[in-house]
Amino acid sequence: MSLVTLLPFIVLIGAMFLMTRSAKKKQQAAAQMRTEMQPGTGVRTIGGMYATVKEIQDDTVLLEVAPGVHAVYAKNSIGAVLDDAEYNRIVHGDDSDSTLVPDDASSLTEGESTDAADDVAKIDLGKKAEDETVAKNAKGAEAKDAKADGESDAK
Repeated sequence: MSLVTLLPFIVLIGAMFLMTRSAKKKQQAAAQMRTEMQPGTGVRTIGGMYATVKEIQDDTVLLEVAPGVHAVYAKNSIGAVLDDAEYNRIVHGDDSDSTLVPDDASSLTEGESTDAADDVAKIDLGKKAEDETVAKNAKGAEAKDAKADGESDAK
């Protein structure tokens, strides 16, 4: 056989080897992260829940989800072990350098005067006059009569 005919097979086998090697490295890194986990560390589950590790068994982990609330999870469900600073920043909001975002939009309009709002014409949300509704009903009746001779709105 010629080298040219074997080349596609060699490339395919090489690509499969590289893909399995990178997947194996990711699995080893995840397993190492889970073995380095200790009670008291903050973790994020694969579902996105943040909790504190209380106890570690062979295949399970006891997590404190909220003060006094414990849940048992499989070790494989731990997505990331977080360092203390990151866990406190996310869970407790301990972030001294962050810019605070206001809960409402009142801070966006602090510099403007309220006179501008008074100048805007007010919209009347009351009932329409009876003569307008009578005119609309008359137009609707005329439209019905025009279609009565066999025409329809079908498209």
